[in-house]
Amino acid sequence: MYPCLKMKQGLWITWLSFRLEFLFFWPRFHLESTNREKTLLIDALREHYGLPELLAQLGLARSSYFYHRARAAVGDKYLSARRAITDIFESNHRCYGYRRLQASLTRQDVTISEKVVQRLMKQESLVVAKPKRRRYASYLGEISPAPENIINRDFQAAAPNEKWLTDITEFQIPAGKVYLSPIIDCFDGMVVSWTIGTSPDAELVNTMLDAAIETVTETSDRPVVHSDRGGHYRWPGWLSRMSEANLTRSMSRKACSPDNAACEGFFGRLKNELFYPRDWKSVTIEQFIEVVDSYIRWYNEKRIKISLGALSPIEYRESLGLAA
Repeated sequence: MYPCLKMKQGLWITWLSFRLEFLFFWPRFHLESTNREKTLLIDALREHYGLPELLAQLGLARSSYFYHRARAAVGDKYLSARRAITDIFESNHRCYGYRRLQASLTRQDVTISEKVVQRLMKQESLVVAKPKRRRYASYLGEISPAPENIINRDFQAAAPNEKWLTDITEFQIPAGKVYLSPIIDCFDGMVVSWTIGTSPDAELVNTMLDAAIETVTETSDRPVVHSDRGGHYRWPGWLSRMSEANLTRSMSRKACSPDNAACEGFFGRLKNELFYPRDWKSVTIEQFIEVVDSYIRWYNEKRIKISLGALSPIEYRESLGLAA
């Protein structure tokens, strides 16, 4: 039998009903919530329940309740920052941790410490999705000679279009499988070109490469293009395009994903920020492709990187006078 609580009207309700009331007033509530959150919840429920019962059930001392109630009465000095942090977090795919949130606040001329940002994130239940690992493999055997591993895990570049990385990743949604093939520039992580489709075939990677080549046709830039040992990068169509554009091939060692870690890192961020946190049951293949395409554009144009001085890849290039 659950313990009971007495309402002002003289009725008795079970603890189960009491917990349901919690969920109605505070969907994110749990018994490990902060004392401030418990105080706010008690104030919301005091019209229906006695203070002693509420304090007992929430495990909150009477002195702590009145302390936090008094603090709330004088106002929340971080109210505007709290709202700004929540807005930034929600409008950026719920993927910004405290460092990028602080950098975003600085761009809005709001100055608070990292510790305060961390505390406000905890109070507002702003939690970044945890990483998951699942890798698509395209290795088809040694169907043609592999080039040298020129990149050799050196993913630093002094200028755009020196080093490009490419790979394919797979998404499994209820509507079917979708594949993304991008080219990543080591200079700043910009996605130079990308294709999204339902088949990991030659057309997917060749179309992507054609689009990337177009970005350097009018320049003297001839990047090294690094990939894993997948069959897509050893077929005649890929080899002829690389040769005609005078691009240099580089290839990872067999079964050695760290050799293409920077590209793998992009896939990890995309999936942790966009794919894993969402339910895709009612989404069609076409709609999913549009969502991924929109994310990549946001990634290039808006998503800030601390390593780029809290700028997005396009903003960073513009700051250096490099953007077209």
